[in-house]
This record gives sequence, C-alpha cells and structure tokens, in this order.
Amino acid sequence: MSNPLGCTSYLTARKNYRPILKVREQYTAKFAYLNADKKRIGTGLDMYDSVEGYQTGIAAVISNVANSMSHRGTARHLPDADLFSVTLKCHDAGGELYYLSIGRNRITVSSYNDDAIRKKVEAWADTVPALV
Repeated sequence: MSNPLGCTSYLTARKNYRPILKVREQYTAKFAYLNADKKRIGTGLDMYDSVEGYQTGIAAVISNVANSMSHRGTARHLPDADLFSVTLKCHDAGGELYYLSIGRNRITVSSYNDDAIRKKVEAWADTVPALV
C-alpha cells in the first residue's frame, strides 16, 4: 500500500498502469488425517487464489464428512506447514518492469536488468522484520 520500492505508474498502448500490479496470489493449506489413535494415516493439501478462499476452504475440508470417511481419519489443519505467495509486477522509476515474488520463506526478484533494482529490493526486505 505504501509503495516502499518507489515504483511509478506508466503508460503503454494508451493504457495507464498502476506502479504495482498484483499478478498472482496463492495460498496452500496443508492437512493431516489422523485415526482414532491420533496416528497420521494420510495427508492432503488444497490451493486457493484468495485469502477468503483459503479461510473458508480450511473450514470446508475439516467439516467434510465424506472426505474424512474416505481417508478413514479426521482432518487436522497444519498451519505451520501452509504456504503463501504473491507475485507483483513493478515499474521501476528508471522505466524497467520487474517481478517481485514474496512467499512465506523467500523473496524472488526476476526479469530485471539493472542491478540497482535487486539492491533496492534487498535493502527494503532488510527493513521488514517478518522477511528477515
């Protein structure tokens, strides 16, 4: 929301673009299926393209009786194993477009030529406690 990388809006083919565009987001919820003795007898994962889908999907998997019967166990959500990512398309003030992918455990900068972009992203990431 605050545009910490100083991205700028740009015009292409008579269309004005915002400085940062969300290209993709993905949320992966992981589950273990436990038998009556609390022993893991299976695993599963579901992928969602929104936070809302992720939240309601978890509830749906846990409450799905037919799914639990098929696994012969109870679904338990494993939030520490979940994965999250978003890919942003950024327009650098120097005119270059690049992609920034932020995941639960990594940041990737791609499609850039100017090394100053990578350095700017690294400097920003170092100021965000959750990313250090």
